[in-house]
Amino acid sequence: MGFDEMDVDTIWMDGEFVDWDEAQIHVLTHGLHYGTGVFEGARCYDTENGPAIFRWEEHLERLFQSAKPYEMEIDFTVEELTEATKALIRRQELPSCYIRPLAYYGYNSLGVSPKDCPTRVAIAVWPWGAYLGEEALENGIDVMVSSWRKHASSQIPTNAKTTGLYVNSMLAGEEARRNGYAEAIVLNKEGNVAEGPGENVFLVRDGEIYTPGLSESILDGITRDTVIELAEDLGYTVHDDVSISRGELNTADELFFTGSAAEVTPIRKVDNVVIGDGSRGPITGEIQQEFFDVVERKTDAYDEWFEYVE
Repeated sequence: MGFDEMDVDTIWMDGEFVDWDEAQIHVLTHGLHYGTGVFEGARCYDTENGPAIFRWEEHLERLFQSAKPYEMEIDFTVEELTEATKALIRRQELPSCYIRPLAYYGYNSLGVSPKDCPTRVAIAVWPWGAYLGEEALENGIDVMVSSWRKHASSQIPTNAKTTGLYVNSMLAGEEARRNGYAEAIVLNKEGNVAEGPGENVFLVRDGEIYTPGLSESILDGITRDTVIELAEDLGYTVHDDVSISRGELNTADELFFTGSAAEVTPIRKVDNVVIGDGSRGPITGEIQQEFFDVVERKTDAYDEWFEYVE
């Protein structure tokens, strides 16, 4: 969906609401040249009690943590950014939406050092359905193992959600789509499974659940954390600090992606190798159903995960 098709007309920038078409930056903005920005992606769901942002506190905490390695000072408090986001959703009258907070080094000098460059902050919201398509949630997707590797945390912090680092994700994802796949899986420098371009990976084997640990060059996903807690509450054993070899993908009983955008998306093939019976597996299905029951507030449990807009 292109932005011109969406029923939104306002963006919050540095403390002010501005017209969507006027939300512009200087061409010599530091973040544009060097990728020196940090961002988040969160979802607001339509519930019986009005729009509710899912795990907003954790997303903002990660935004501020992501800024630390770059010595980026965000001049707004968590409370100010929360109120700005809720006001923006109300102004757009959106029952549900995707939320993109962004902090970046702005225009001043154009050396590699961002010294004297101001930190700019923006928040946008817009309607966004299933990231990989509604059909993908039910039937699963075909993925390929990318020829591009995930950078190591000794090279660039992998626990910071940094704008420039998503060049790696873009290369992997576009390689997959050029080859007829919906998405990629990226290996780390050791050749073990890291994650998807914008998703964490989970594997099911013999009724237990496995996902790469933080030392495997992954982003500490908030939906990843959510699914681990939901799965454990459903009675499953979850191994959340493991190394998964490439070959283990092919012999898995089930595979699925998690992410704020992807939510819980089954994987039915890897490099044309059928996973399980080639459809959404029963454990994936149960976790996916529990996830949507929670975010759509069909259960009273986990209410602390929600920031209500009204």
